[in-house]
Amino acid sequence: MTKKEILNLEDIKLLVDTFYSKIREDQLLGHIFNGVIQDRWPVHLEKMYRFWQTVLLEDHTYFGSPFLPHAKLPIGVEHFEQWLHLFYQTIDELFTGDKANEAKLRSGKMAKMFLSKIEYYRNNPSVTPM
Repeated sequence: MTKKEILNLEDIKLLVDTFYSKIREDQLLGHIFNGVIQDRWPVHLEKMYRFWQTVLLEDHTYFGSPFLPHAKLPIGVEHFEQWLHLFYQTIDELFTGDKANEAKLRSGKMAKMFLSKIEYYRNNPSVTPM
């Protein structure tokens, strides 16, 4: 398969669909995602299309708070490492160029921030996640 640049919503959908098909089958992550999302995968994928369309294409279609659904999940550093591994793997298999590099950079920063916030709320149970 020839790698291409991330240029439009169809590219975002290819990235998201390919990535989450790996997540759903993953030994470490699959049961967490499938357990939370259950039969709502189409809704989740549509939300992820809008999120990455906003982040990478600057087409503001996502309005939400991405951290809150993750705040109380039973996840730690190993989960974020595997999530990033699969995300980077998907990008490297399918895409090249500036937006592919930006996707990796942004996902790495997001994973670090989410993990930091999750650990903060775990260590400060009287504080409500925002």
